[in-house]
Amino acid sequence: MQRKYNRIFLDIVSQIEQGVYQPNDLLPSEKTLSDQYQVSRDTVRKSLGLLEQNGYIQKSKGKGSFVLDTNKLDFPVSGVVSFKEINQRMGRNFETFVEELKCQPANEQLQKNLNLSSEERVWKLIRTRKIDGEKIILDKDYVVQKYVETLTEVICQDSLYQYIENTLGLKIAYANKEITMQMATDEDRHYLDLKKYDMVAVVRSYTYLDDTSLFQYTESRHRPDKFIFVDFARR
Repeated sequence: MQRKYNRIFLDIVSQIEQGVYQPNDLLPSEKTLSDQYQVSRDTVRKSLGLLEQNGYIQKSKGKGSFVLDTNKLDFPVSGVVSFKEINQRMGRNFETFVEELKCQPANEQLQKNLNLSSEERVWKLIRTRKIDGEKIILDKDYVVQKYVETLTEVICQDSLYQYIENTLGLKIAYANKEITMQMATDEDRHYLDLKKYDMVAVVRSYTYLDDTSLFQYTESRHRPDKFIFVDFARR
């Protein structure tokens, strides 16, 4: 027999998918839902917990439960693909903006992340990605200069990986990635259209050439309502 909280969860999911509740709508209060479904508030809380776990709502302390946009963009966790390649596959309206590009000495943190000496230099590249009219990705790339001697804003606005492979003749082989949720920083708020969100999904990538040289460290920061990171696993 289906539990009450699961029936409520499925009913609200159905209403979200049918457009009864729109993205950014505030769901009725726990008390209102409790009265509507004739269940205890504890049962309602379990239903809301399921909705949050499955990416349908975001609970905000003191405000309530906001409906998220379930029309998310699928970003692969495994594999090494450029943003341009992802968007060509998705067919969305996107723009890339180069916010900063400069060559600089590797600081202590970059020396650690990229296994560099203090004499080595890196390209610091900050780009924002606008999808369907909103800036929702902040990409911070650090590329070792000894592998990529020259970079321009035109190259970075188009495709960094395309330039590295097709023009420089280097082969990008694999990447190690880690995903976390973090509180939004002032930098995130400056560059991104965060709306009410105070968290960002962060993907850190360490990318290697086919000779196992670590040539790039990337921190990609995403507004959480628009993205679902996907992978395929087989036992």
